[in-house]
Amino acid sequence: MTQTELILLNLSEIRRRSIKLWKALPEEYYHWQPDNEAMTAIQMIRHVLEADYGWNIIINQGDMTHYTTPWENRPYRNVNEELEFAQPYREQFLDSIKKFSAEELSENQIIHPGNGEKKILGDYLLRIGYHEAVHAGNFLSYLRAMGVDRPNVWD
Repeated sequence: MTQTELILLNLSEIRRRSIKLWKALPEEYYHWQPDNEAMTAIQMIRHVLEADYGWNIIINQGDMTHYTTPWENRPYRNVNEELEFAQPYREQFLDSIKKFSAEELSENQIIHPGNGEKKILGDYLLRIGYHEAVHAGNFLSYLRAMGVDRPNVWD
């Protein structure tokens, strides 16, 4: 497997497991949050899905100065609608990754707009996967606190 194929596989596996968790969320818990400063369950799902749009701009060296997302002012409805709305942006993000050569993955520098840190593109892409995986762990904790059966993410 190439570096690009491994990165894509990693991102796809993380997303597959996230979706498994998100689909276990009963509608009556969409707006549940562990405290007033935390995201609600549905906000966390959207945060992860929406991030693909921003990641795609960043990895393609786009301008984030006046960043807005297609989710702006979009009401929260349900997990399936969130997934459906996000799918084209996910595909664009993955298509961008497919175009990077091994050299680009190991040489291109990405500057994250939030903190100004420079990272090599391949490293940055792996950190994107880590971001989602951390939220999957958060979401598992949410489900546990809600008393909702947690799906097995290991199969």
